[in-house]
Amino acid sequence: MALKIRLARGGSKKRPYYHVVLADARSPRDGRFLENLGSWNPMLAKGDEKRVQLNGERIKHWLDQGALPTDRVLRFLDEAGISKRETRNNPEKAKPGKKAQERAAEKAQKAADAAEAAASAE
Repeated sequence: MALKIRLARGGSKKRPYYHVVLADARSPRDGRFLENLGSWNPMLAKGDEKRVQLNGERIKHWLDQGALPTDRVLRFLDEAGISKRETRNNPEKAKPGKKAQERAAEKAQKAADAAEAAASAE
């Protein structure tokens, strides 16, 4: 059974509250879980100590058993010093889309043609 340490959403509409849970990877986001390992309240200020609460001892136990944390949970674990998250870099994500690149090339070509026409008119 593949185990994941992930977030399960609670709270009311527009007032999110998340539980950090250990669940089977096949179970739904807010479905059955094996153990509650902590909580995250994104409504609190970033500096608030109650914003993220983790049971480090149990999380270490489940990580040793082979449970895999999701990316967001891994960020919390890295902040708490429990696990290490490698920084990621995706330079492709910052590039404009195909159509935008085509429009930019077309605009540059028109500007070059206009400059060439102005230079030949003089």
